[in-house]
Amino acid sequence: MRLPAVDHLVYAAPNLKQAADQLEARLGVRAAAGGKHLGWGTHNALLSLGTGAYLEIIAPDPGQGVPERPLPLGLAGLTEPRLVTWAVKAPAIDGRVALARAAGYDPGDVLALSRALPDGSRLDWRLTPPPTVGDGIVPFLIEWETALHPSETAPAGCTLTRLRAEHPQPKQLGPMLAALGVELRVDKRSSPTLIATLKTPRGRVELR
Repeated sequence: MRLPAVDHLVYAAPNLKQAADQLEARLGVRAAAGGKHLGWGTHNALLSLGTGAYLEIIAPDPGQGVPERPLPLGLAGLTEPRLVTWAVKAPAIDGRVALARAAGYDPGDVLALSRALPDGSRLDWRLTPPPTVGDGIVPFLIEWETALHPSETAPAGCTLTRLRAEHPQPKQLGPMLAALGVELRVDKRSSPTLIATLKTPRGRVELR
């Protein structure tokens, strides 16, 4: 099975610096500060995965104080870093949403979001919200409205070579993935898990 059109993998953590330190030790490359998601109470660091994809490490941002809304991606109750979801490239995102709905799966309304960068500039993008179904294995859609994709500016050295998943009920996820136009191997296991295989300066690494 070919690698799907991954835009980025989302690696959630209780603490951004600690997660970046741990990943640097495992991968041999240091993720760079990405910026703050103002109003969401989070900040991130990024690592290029080659082929137009990147890894986003996201964590609560203590510098923002109490966020305006609940922390996303289960961060409020997270105790250990893990891959929590992923995004698929979706040029002409409105059309992709319409096709998915016609196929029987609603990925949600498209939202316009942005992130403040360390240099004071801003990134803008449009996406569907991370699904509340599928345990992070069903991706969300994203369309960038910036000239440079984050994978082009994040530290390089790692390459995503494979993405697969495990889930107790993989047949339930098939129609949703198909409606999004996504091919992803999902094996039957007791716990939902997203698994990325990376080629790194430290060798082959599986990130879960």
